[in-house]
Formats: sequence, structure tokens, C-alpha cells
Amino acid sequence: MSDYLVSADQFHDLFVHGTPFLDVRSEDEFAKGSLPNSLNLPILNNHERHLVGICYKQKGKQAAIQLGHKLVCGELKRNRIQHWHDVVANNPDIHIFCWRGGMRSNLARQWINETGIAVPLIVGGYKALRRHLMQVIEEAAINFSMIRIGGKTGAAKTLLINELAFSIDLEKHAMHRGSSFGHTVNHQPTQSNFEHTLAIDLLRMTYAASNKSTLFVEDESRNIGTISIPETFFQTMRRSPLALVEMPLEFRIQRILQEYITDMLTAFQMKYAEFGFEYFSAYLLNSLLRIQKRLGLERYKHMHALMIKALETQLSTGNIYGHESWITHLLAEYYDPMYAYQIKKNKESVVFSGSYQEVLEWANYFNSSMR
Repeated sequence: MSDYLVSADQFHDLFVHGTPFLDVRSEDEFAKGSLPNSLNLPILNNHERHLVGICYKQKGKQAAIQLGHKLVCGELKRNRIQHWHDVVANNPDIHIFCWRGGMRSNLARQWINETGIAVPLIVGGYKALRRHLMQVIEEAAINFSMIRIGGKTGAAKTLLINELAFSIDLEKHAMHRGSSFGHTVNHQPTQSNFEHTLAIDLLRMTYAASNKSTLFVEDESRNIGTISIPETFFQTMRRSPLALVEMPLEFRIQRILQEYITDMLTAFQMKYAEFGFEYFSAYLLNSLLRIQKRLGLERYKHMHALMIKALETQLSTGNIYGHESWITHLLAEYYDPMYAYQIKKNKESVVFSGSYQEVLEWANYFNSSMR
């Protein structure tokens, strides 16, 4: 690969094609936000960067540069260069960046080049890549028409979204199902990383779409767990038409039983092995506790007792159907009234309602007829 600089007019292609990145910022910078397909191999680790920062403030830029070279030298420098060399050799499309495409990535690139391998450098670094992705979200909010998929808890809205060719699964990007019981076994991404994966998904949608395609999204609140949907995108969502999935109560109970009991227990057991049931139980009990004030003390105590009994039965016999009792109460006394209130406020936005299959067929026909 030839040795060159990569500027903003080429960023679209990098993201659409899943180009890998070598991020030479410190571990803390990487943890706060980076890009998909990025590997973090710092030129200055957290401690070294901290020392250089102090030196810069006290003695100026040149002294800080000299200290950086003093800290990263000899065997340590050779090891870091070797790691970079190996990564670039095994990933010939990889591009390198630091915070602003300045001193750190330029120096790392120079050292890599001296081993006989050239690596392209991102002009403007992480800051420029992030700015580009945030602009993608802003443009999508302006240029896409959207339709929200709504419905009561357990109506399989997210499943439907993923069956539609031109759709965005916001909960997948947020790693959260959007409800009080929406936590998963994995931590949610940082706000920045959520925005980056959302933007790249939107970018790929843009490339795949006809000019008249409508983007389907689930009817979410602004916050999905700890993540916030970017304001401009969210406002476009809120102004969009609403299609409602209407499914029987028994279907919804069984859907929640599958997602929140069977699937979650399996996930906890895969992650925590013999402690899986303990973590699973804590997940359910803490989720219920989270809405105690909104339930009221008496209803909370009743559902808590039903949940404890269901967990005890499940642990001793493996039978999960004891959970149906508290799920039924939770739907009838918490989620359904909340849904009814929201739909009453949004009734003028509703353009279609029907069963899962009817909404799926309507949505697919809607986009095919617009082409």
C-alpha cells in the first residue's frame, strides 16, 4: 500500500467498507470513545501521557517532546514498533490515527515506515472521524423520512424491526432493550461509541437506499438506558408517523418469558458459569426495584413476592412458568397503562395498526411501493 494521507472526503468509504484502524492514543482516551474495528496500541500509555502532560504545562512543548522520547526508547520503543509492524502486516488496509492526527500518529507512522511498511494516516485524527460521523447523523435526521414501530411491551417490535431491510435497531446499538428490565449481561457502550455505530449503520443505509426509501425505527424514548439518542435524530423520530403492533396478552407474556427469563439466564450462565443464576436473579430483582416508586409500595411488594417464588421454583425444578404471574401483573399494572397514556398523546400520528405479520407486510409493501 502506498504511503498517503487520508482526509475527510474519503471517510465515507472507510466506514462503509469497515476499514480497520490503529488507534495510538492512550488507553483512557480509547475507553472514552473510539471507532469500530479499532485496535488500541498507544505510543504513550496512560502513565507516560500523564507525565508528558505535566511537563508540557510546566516547561513547554519542546521539553514535553524530549520527555516523550526519553520515556519511549530502547527495548520499550522496539517492542511497540514491532507490535505496530505486526498489526499493519496482518491488516494491509489499516489506517492510523491519534487525537487530532498530529504528533503521536505522525511519529508512530514514521517509525512503522522505517520497518518497511507504509500505513495511511487519518488527517485530523479521531476528532475529525468523530465530527464526520456526527454529521452523518445530522444529515440522516434531515434527509430520511421515518416511520416508528410502536406497540405494547412484549409485542416483538425489535424483532420486527430486524426483519425489515431498511431499518435501524437503536436498542442493538445501545446494548439495552429500552425498558426497566432492559439491561443485558454486557455494559452499555459509551455515548460516543453508540453514536459512532449508529452513524455507520445510517451511512450504510444511505448507500443502500433508493431516494424514496423510508427508514423504520422503534418508537423509543430519548434515553435507552444510559444512552441518549442524538437530539436532531430523536426530534425527527418524534415527528414521524407511527405504526402499531397489536398482539394478544398471552403472546406478549410468552415473548417476555423468552427474552427476560430464558434468554437472559442463558446469557448470564455463559458469562458467569456456576454463578449465572445468582447474577440472573439479581438482574430481575434489581430491575423491579428500579420501578418501586412508580409501582407503589404495595404493588411492588406483591410482585416482588411473586418473583421470589418464581425464582425459587425455577432454581429447584427448572420450571420457568412461575414467572408468568409477576409478568402478567407488571404488564397490566405498569407497562400497559403507561403505553395507553403515550398512545393517547400520539393518536394523531398513528397511520397503521395490526398484528405482527400485518405490520411487517404493510411496512415491506410501503417501501417497495415507494421505489
